Amino acid sequence: MAEIVYPPGCRPISDDLNTDELIRRLKTLAHTLQAMGQDDRAYKQYIPLSLHLAEEQFLSHPSRDVQLLIACCIADVLRVYAPEAPYKDPDQVKTIFLFLITQLSGLKDPKDAAFKRYFYLLENLAYVKSFNMCFELQDCQEIFCALFHLMFKIVNDEHSGRVKSFMLDVLCPLITESDMVSNDLLDIILMNIVEPNKTQQKNAYYLAKELIVKTSETLEPYIQAFFNHVLILGKENKNLQICGKVYDLIYELNHICPQILIAVLPQLECKLKSPLENERLAAVALLAKMFSEKDSELARRHSSLWRAFLGRFNDISIAIRTKCVQYSMHFLLNHPDLRKDITDTLKLRQHDSEENVRYQVVMAIVTTARNDFQVVSDSEDLLEFVKERTLDKKFKIRKEAMSGLALIYRKHLSDPDVPNATKKAVTWIKDKILHGYYMAGIEDRLLVERLLNTCLVPYQLPAAERMKKLYHLLGTVDEHATKAFMELQKNQLCVRKLVLEWLELHRRPNQTPELQKEMSLKVQALSRCLPEPVKAHEFLTKFSGHLKRDAVLLEQFEIVARPSVSCKECSEATAAVLKKLGPPVMTNLYYNTVKMLLERISSVMIDHEAIRLLVGYVEDCLRGGNTIEEVGLHPATAGDRGLKLLVMLSVVFPSHFHYADVLEQLMGLLRLEDENVAPLVLSVFTFLGKYRCLYEQFPDLMDSLAPICKELAQSGTPKQAKGAIHCIYKNMPDLHETLFPNILEAIKNNLTPDSPHYRTAIVTLGHIAYNVPERYKVQIKNIVSRKIVKELLVKEAREGDCEVTDSEPWCSEDELPEETRCKVEGLKAMARWLLGLKQDTASAQKTFRMLNAFILHKGDLLQSGRLSKAEMSWLRLAAGCAMLKVCEQKGVGDQYTAEQFYNLSQLMVDEVKQVREIFATKLHKGLSKGLPNKCLPLDFMGYYALAGREPENRLRTTVRNYMVADINRRRDYVKTLTMGAGQADKAMSQLPHILPDYMLVFAVPVLAHDPHLSKWDDVQELTKAKQCLWFILEPLVTKSDYFSYGFYKSLIERMKNHKDAVRPDDDSINYKLWALCDLASGLLLTRTTNYELKDFPSETRIPTMYFSPQADFVNTRVFLPPELQYQPNKKTSITLSMLNSERQKKPKPKKPEGCGPLGTDVQPSEASDTKIQLPGLEEDLRRAAGEATQRQDENGLEK
Repeated sequence: MAEIVYPPGCRPISDDLNTDELIRRLKTLAHTLQAMGQDDRAYKQYIPLSLHLAEEQFLSHPSRDVQLLIACCIADVLRVYAPEAPYKDPDQVKTIFLFLITQLSGLKDPKDAAFKRYFYLLENLAYVKSFNMCFELQDCQEIFCALFHLMFKIVNDEHSGRVKSFMLDVLCPLITESDMVSNDLLDIILMNIVEPNKTQQKNAYYLAKELIVKTSETLEPYIQAFFNHVLILGKENKNLQICGKVYDLIYELNHICPQILIAVLPQLECKLKSPLENERLAAVALLAKMFSEKDSELARRHSSLWRAFLGRFNDISIAIRTKCVQYSMHFLLNHPDLRKDITDTLKLRQHDSEENVRYQVVMAIVTTARNDFQVVSDSEDLLEFVKERTLDKKFKIRKEAMSGLALIYRKHLSDPDVPNATKKAVTWIKDKILHGYYMAGIEDRLLVERLLNTCLVPYQLPAAERMKKLYHLLGTVDEHATKAFMELQKNQLCVRKLVLEWLELHRRPNQTPELQKEMSLKVQALSRCLPEPVKAHEFLTKFSGHLKRDAVLLEQFEIVARPSVSCKECSEATAAVLKKLGPPVMTNLYYNTVKMLLERISSVMIDHEAIRLLVGYVEDCLRGGNTIEEVGLHPATAGDRGLKLLVMLSVVFPSHFHYADVLEQLMGLLRLEDENVAPLVLSVFTFLGKYRCLYEQFPDLMDSLAPICKELAQSGTPKQAKGAIHCIYKNMPDLHETLFPNILEAIKNNLTPDSPHYRTAIVTLGHIAYNVPERYKVQIKNIVSRKIVKELLVKEAREGDCEVTDSEPWCSEDELPEETRCKVEGLKAMARWLLGLKQDTASAQKTFRMLNAFILHKGDLLQSGRLSKAEMSWLRLAAGCAMLKVCEQKGVGDQYTAEQFYNLSQLMVDEVKQVREIFATKLHKGLSKGLPNKCLPLDFMGYYALAGREPENRLRTTVRNYMVADINRRRDYVKTLTMGAGQADKAMSQLPHILPDYMLVFAVPVLAHDPHLSKWDDVQELTKAKQCLWFILEPLVTKSDYFSYGFYKSLIERMKNHKDAVRPDDDSINYKLWALCDLASGLLLTRTTNYELKDFPSETRIPTMYFSPQADFVNTRVFLPPELQYQPNKKTSITLSMLNSERQKKPKPKKPEGCGPLGTDVQPSEASDTKIQLPGLEEDLRRAAGEATQRQDENGLEK
């Protein structure tokens, strides 16, 4: 071995020196080497020294300082002798570089005293690219992997930019100048740019990111080859961690250096179309993120891939469709150019058969709107989708759609800077939310109630702002929404009353069994006002016990339900009650049940202060002030809408009006010149009087109101007169004796056709007769018979006029001649007079005969031919409506004959559409009033059968809705009646007068007496009659838990054993009656699926008013022509057991339920098992082949 020469000033080093001495000598040597420049010829004598330094005893010396100084010396040797290092043995070179890598780990702590030397080592190695020596080695990739692994491991926040820069200088050449990059090295680099390393080791992420950017050109082919291997060939190297994160890697690389992926991304199209769901899902998740990111241009650059991605919105997999829809929000927000594509796909997905996909569609659009409403307002389709989903079959989706729309409304209409275009885009939202109150489910109603108080009219707002919001809401919504608002307030009022009665029971000192029973009934009634009544009953019973134990809780709950509570008090008391119920979490069902009850009864919108402000706003609008513009109302309707709102609120919150300041404001409104103001203001006073007579509390105010009312009753408009009489009657009982005689005397003089107040006098007379019938009984009877009947209704029309030629069959009431308008009011006055009398049967019979004559003669009572068609329409309609009105009252209302009943029914099929429409509305109104005694008798439900002839679809649907509502109302009442304790006997006796199933008993004679059915054996006419019967039977017998085939069978058989009560000897009418019974029987057999003879709550009864019972008469003959007879099997007679077995053999395949109101939904194209089937084709093929028919047709088609 050559002699070791040391530079001048340096002493020999050997392993037998003690450590301190060795360190001193190495420091001197290191300092000397550091000062040497690069000149390979000058320093040849130091080669033995260089080799000596790399000997094992120094590389593995126990002292880290010795190792560090050796490393620095070797690094300088490599620098001085570059590019030809003195180390030639490959094993030695490998050992040296692994030693240097180990030393570099000292860089991890910049606070280390030796950090400067470690930094010098790094700088030196970077400066001359020392590691490039390793390219010659077979194991170079092992060394590089160790180096890269170390660098990523030690880099941290405390490193300066220079340290990180030198690290890159060491690493980059090993990629850019290498002949190849191994997969193991790629794995080490790429694992640092994906999770979890990306988040947990941010410095390593940034180092790897910079490294990839600087070496992208070199790395590109290696990365592409890796992706080809994994994506196309599907070969994964289990040793490479990155194989499990391929899609994450693509995503990150796209951010760091997109050009690397130019050739990789198109390969993802095959993954999108993979037969494996998990592969498609992973590809969709990746591309959804990449396409949807802000400033991403991938969709433009890779249009084919974009189209393939859009196709996945219609994937067979629910998870994939859901994932696509979830990302649509980011597309809508970030990419205006892609909105059309996304909107088109969402259009299909909002009808998806899977509820979670529809749910995500709603969430995506609503979240978009919350973040940037402009996006949604620019595309009307998007909000239309949400609008449509408010009618989804699933409450979860309806809830999100409604809540989303409500939040948009609150956010964008509370901000004064919102542009008008945006405001217009959400004008329909408030209507749509209130329309939700028409949904059948109690959950929907509770949701609308909550949204009204939190979003439409936010309860946290100050009273002035809150009333403006309420005025704007009710001043701009449509008629249906207004009715829904009124219904909502009435329902809440009913629940409040129930709660007050319930709380009053808790205050009673003695808890007797009777009291317990009463309390249990109240809890039962309250639980029906909440979702899931069984659970609600359990928690309300628990709450009842809580109220008994905790006096403070009871007191706070009473404050919430108190009618005169202020909004602030109510809100505070509600919070106090909730605090006592445990943690407010979803799992605390007790808390949530009581919270729902509190939401239903808490009055956080209206109080005395709010009413005072609202009346002020309404007055300002009536005077044409600035409020119209401030609140955002239409000048033409602002005042009228405001007054109607006050009328509504006076019904629901009368206690908040019972203050002198509010009543004086209302009195001020009566001084306005507009004739339409007084009737509405007087209605407010009337409703307040119903709650508590105003004269008791405010006699002076009422004394000043009395002369105004008197004046209006005598010489105001008819509407003003009506309001005035009702106001006097309700609020001024002490003044009745002076006011009513004076008014009667005045109107007696006005009851002449020459008087300008003739019509007003008629209206006033009718309302006085209705309200105080007994006090002026004889006087009013004389006026009615002489002035109304003789001088008005039976008087010859327009003497001297020539006969009226053809005219329009209808006009508005304002366009009628004054005399005819007076006659219409005269008919109404007669009805009111009879309703007031209640029991005067003789007068009722005479009146019914006259009203019947009006209907029989089409409105022209005297058949003079001098009335126009429109006048005749109005008069027969008025007569019909008067009859309906009188029939609501027991006593006078029971005096009509069967003949008159049939004649009246003809208004349901009148030639004039408006007559049919108004009559049907009045019929529904009469039937839906207070059950069981303050409404029209069940007989009139039979009229609905005639709507089966209605030619106009819209009106037919409206009448059907009326009928269904009346059926449901009666069924609900029956349920309440039969559930009530101790009422069973009373209930059973009432059932034949309430059960909607008895409609059929009245419909059959009504149809039999309908002139349209002229012959009992006319096939065409019977077919129409069959439609009429099915019109009423369908809601009674299909999808109904109440349907009992045995009841209907018995009912029809018993009807068939009777004759017509009006003309029992006329076989033509009897045959029609019996043919209709056969039609009904056939419909039950063909259109229903359940033939159980189960018990029905009532025995069948046949009303003798329309059916004449026959002794020993059993009618078994079929009265239908053969074409209309039910013939399921020609060989054998039909039996119920056969029918049942036939139905069991041939089950109809269950059609998937639609998601929308029309049952529409969209199944994914790949998911549907498409099969074309032609009715009857299978039978023909089997017959041709001579095969025995063993299977029933899969579609359940009748042969």
